[in-house]
Amino acid sequence: MKKHTVFVDGQEGTTGLRIHEYLAARSDIELLKIDADRRKDAAERARLLNAADVAFLCLPDAAAREAVALVNNPNTCVIDASTAHRVAPGWVFGIPELARGQREALRKAKRIANPGCHSTAFIALLRPLVDAGVVERSLPVTATSITGYSGGGKKMIEEYQSAGRAPQLDAPRPYGLKLAHKHVPEMMAYTGLTTKPVFMPIVGPFLKGLAVSVPLHLSQLKPGTDGAAIVRAFERHYEGERFIRVMPPGDPSLAEPNFFDVQGSNDTNRIDLFVFADAQQCILIAREDNLGKGASGAAVQCMNLHLGCEEGSGL
Repeated sequence: MKKHTVFVDGQEGTTGLRIHEYLAARSDIELLKIDADRRKDAAERARLLNAADVAFLCLPDAAAREAVALVNNPNTCVIDASTAHRVAPGWVFGIPELARGQREALRKAKRIANPGCHSTAFIALLRPLVDAGVVERSLPVTATSITGYSGGGKKMIEEYQSAGRAPQLDAPRPYGLKLAHKHVPEMMAYTGLTTKPVFMPIVGPFLKGLAVSVPLHLSQLKPGTDGAAIVRAFERHYEGERFIRVMPPGDPSLAEPNFFDVQGSNDTNRIDLFVFADAQQCILIAREDNLGKGASGAAVQCMNLHLGCEEGSGL
């Protein structure tokens, strides 16, 4: 059996290491590796990028753009985990479940932009409702995301896990308070929303797990919409999807009374969708592993599609 060659540029970072973990046991994948002392050698990186069937870029935005410029092999598929190309022309957004036709686009694509962790969950909630006409494109939406500290990369992980860490790290920390979070453009582009959402992420004192919550007044939605109608819209949009689970209202396994388990989807490549509603309001929550479906798992899922492998292989 011919093996597919894969190179991870930026293999020492959180996302790159996790991709290596996903692929290490795969008999159909040959991982190309760069010597530690040559990681900044542009010629060696270019050689490996162009030798790969799939090249993952786990780099800062500027470095990712530079890496793309090194690729001249028309057969190499680039999957960029940075923010650099998520709304760029010619790049396919890496959520296979986004809409009809997205999987086929990913199979054919040579440039795939892996989505952000927060935006993945936000889009999973809003895209079905915009497509179904439940939410008007112009609706002003607010969203809060609470996430584990692994989303901040190696430096933040070290800060949280150090013995003498600052006491401020023991409490949740809101950020993005300049209202210019880098995920907002893709949150708009792939939901179809035309009004910029107010988005506040929060990093918590736990390793991983992420939940985006979107509160809505039912009076703002399509007339006659209630919590059950929102659940039905999710179920129609995601019918048959193995990595998105619509949780039934009232399921006793959802959470302890009045508390939501942000870490309940950890160690999976799954998004779980929840609808909490009364007669006037609702709170929508999408939960994922920020290192799984929110990052490396999504990248491997897209790779599988592009290479013609079973979509869930290794996940």
